[in-house]
Amino acid sequence: MHVHILGICGTFMGGVAALAVKAGHRVTGCDDNVYPPMSTQLRNLGVDIHEGFDAEQLDKAPDCVVVGNVMSRGSPVVEAMLERDMPYQSGPQWLAEHVLRGRHVFAISGTHGKTTTASLLAWILDDAGMKPGFLIGGVPANFGVSARYGEGAPFVVEADEYDTAFFDKRAKFVHYRPRTLVLNNLEYDHADIYADLDAIKWQFHQLIRTVPGNGRIFMNGADENLRALLEMGCWTPVERFGLDESHDWQGTYTDAVERTLEIRDPKNRRADTRWQLGGRHNLENAVAAVAAAVRAGVSVDRAVSALSRFDGVKRRMERTATVADIAIYDDFAHHPTAIQRTIEAMRRRHPGQRIMVAVEPRSNTMKLGVHNDEFAASLAGADHVYLYRPADMGADFDLALEPLGDKIDVFSDYDQLVNGLATGVATGDRVVFMSNGGFGGARQTLTAVLQRTRSR
Repeated sequence: MHVHILGICGTFMGGVAALAVKAGHRVTGCDDNVYPPMSTQLRNLGVDIHEGFDAEQLDKAPDCVVVGNVMSRGSPVVEAMLERDMPYQSGPQWLAEHVLRGRHVFAISGTHGKTTTASLLAWILDDAGMKPGFLIGGVPANFGVSARYGEGAPFVVEADEYDTAFFDKRAKFVHYRPRTLVLNNLEYDHADIYADLDAIKWQFHQLIRTVPGNGRIFMNGADENLRALLEMGCWTPVERFGLDESHDWQGTYTDAVERTLEIRDPKNRRADTRWQLGGRHNLENAVAAVAAAVRAGVSVDRAVSALSRFDGVKRRMERTATVADIAIYDDFAHHPTAIQRTIEAMRRRHPGQRIMVAVEPRSNTMKLGVHNDEFAASLAGADHVYLYRPADMGADFDLALEPLGDKIDVFSDYDQLVNGLATGVATGDRVVFMSNGGFGGARQTLTAVLQRTRSR
């Protein structure tokens, strides 16, 4: 079958393309931002990528057009697809019908931690010899790819609540039909498509309705919004995980700098190990992943041991360089809760060292001002903040920054931000770049500047 994917260079759709190739289909696609690394990965798989959204690309008459959620009515290729009555599906629907059917689907959902938890679970299953498939919204370092078809029954999917396509405004995850579901947490996000938290809860409720009675739900027991969600209806056994002894599954750190952890299961079996990640949020992610892996048949000891061999995820507190004992990190944090948790984790992992944060608020939710009241507080734990201010932020955003006082420098130019950082950092500092985009290459530029000026 010839599959043509619209918006192929996004992380999710690029993953769908990789899975379609592995399944034996001929895959082509298009996008308006065709550049490495995704373009390179796809071309290495033999995928022909067309740049742009013109109608002519459909003249080759693919058997199925798979439509990414970046596409909208009015795009020439979308209008041509509809006018020619071509068969089409959304990415999640295609994934469900051609990859997930017949597999044991492990869906990892929640506002925060999906990518890390999914990566941890995929690695634990792989370390146990189960050869799982996966589709993750990031690149686990242990695999080097974001998607793999797999050889065994398990398939781990990052279950995103963003909408499916221009013709299907349900959350993507309702298509996946998981047998095992992880509910990490639930907060208001995606203000560009959801009016309020209740609207998001309703989508999660639809997800819960798809989990069979002989499946299993693993829920963060400390999250009040998740508890309210389950009160809307649940037909599947639930096990709760968290960091205190009241939960079925408990994780604890046994040292102050969060390098050694212990996990306890509902039968009071315990296992401990050292690992690389750190942070209370990552410990929650680890407990959830271990619980789900045990559901798949992995022993608690084997699952926890695998954590010691987990190398992290690209762009999730990824240490990208160290210059003159100045450590530089790349992190995807863009929601106040994630920002605060990351800073707190860095503070505990590196006591006595300065935490310098460079942040780029660029999500639609942030630009709509939804997080203005929490944003300054989320950054308060940093020693200094270097903020890139997009031109389309409102005046209320500037007022929201005032509580940070002289702890923050605001820039409207990436190069000026880098210059400010280069002169402000000192030996021993930890510099964390936080953005869900490319940050104008500022992290790479700072690394080059420090290598030129400090490596002597």
